[in-house]
Amino acid sequence: MTKRKLGRSGLEVSAIGFGCMGLNFGYGRENSVDRETGIKLIRAAFERGVTFFDTAEVYGPYTNEDMVGEALAPFRDEVVIATKFGFRFDPQTNKQIGIDSSPARIRAAVEGSLRRLKVETIDLLYQHRVDPETPIEEVAGTVKALIAEGKVKHFGLSEPGANTVRKAHAVQPVAALQNEYSLWTRGPETNGILVACEELGIGFVCYSPLGKGFLTGAMGKGTTLAADDFRAILPRFTPEAMAANQALVDLLKRIAERKAATTAQVALAWLLAQKPWIVPIPGTTKLARLEESLGAAAVDLTAEDLADIERAASAISVEGERYPPALLATTGR
Repeated sequence: MTKRKLGRSGLEVSAIGFGCMGLNFGYGRENSVDRETGIKLIRAAFERGVTFFDTAEVYGPYTNEDMVGEALAPFRDEVVIATKFGFRFDPQTNKQIGIDSSPARIRAAVEGSLRRLKVETIDLLYQHRVDPETPIEEVAGTVKALIAEGKVKHFGLSEPGANTVRKAHAVQPVAALQNEYSLWTRGPETNGILVACEELGIGFVCYSPLGKGFLTGAMGKGTTLAADDFRAILPRFTPEAMAANQALVDLLKRIAERKAATTAQVALAWLLAQKPWIVPIPGTTKLARLEESLGAAAVDLTAEDLADIERAASAISVEGERYPPALLATTGR
């Protein structure tokens, strides 16, 4: 597995990381795995060259970090572990009840993450969503203090607005942004985020690089999503939207045939070809899918391939927002 540096931070990671959320959170019980299976898959990813693993306090909550911590304990010094803070939880039920990046909440989150991840220092700590009640300068200042204390190495933001990035970076250099980015979610190209990354030397980590499974070609208008699968509430996953968006999968299939690759590999290779400081973090619960995703690093898309994809994609109008209004409102702030 080749390595990439996340901007000017000096943080070096595998060109393709592993998004651990879906192992036991988000996609419903039917698409989750037990702890032992999850640990085996995370270790399998490491054995195949992955050195960048992503989790968050809110995944579970808490159980995903705990799984990641146990899985990676034997290789702690050989991997980069990213986690996130930014939510408030009901102490009785552990249910997430709101956004909260107050200094006290950040510190409490970090102590919990350190314990669950079984580490002395968090390699990359993201604010999960911008908290409109806490100035970003205060958030960055709190993380700066945690870095000085040796509890955190690098600071990141997830789904911020470009102005917020600049304000945070002025207080504490931002190593990486984690936003949704893929062939069907191209907002970072037009909302100033990639421009800010280029200008400030910030790495860019793409979550949902396979469109939450849709860009693999494994889903369609006949796909039924369980009630506990969060995709069931996403406008882009209605049967009508999936039927309309099949055109994007067809495009990927056409390129995949040319490159002797899979649609998922082309989708990931397209992201890798955009900038040398972009790192996608696909997730899966299956070893075969993991190996397929990692194979994308060997798929070389030529300038002609990329131009062909761009021409075809520009003629396709993606149906449906990526989130319902309430969730969409928490992004780009």
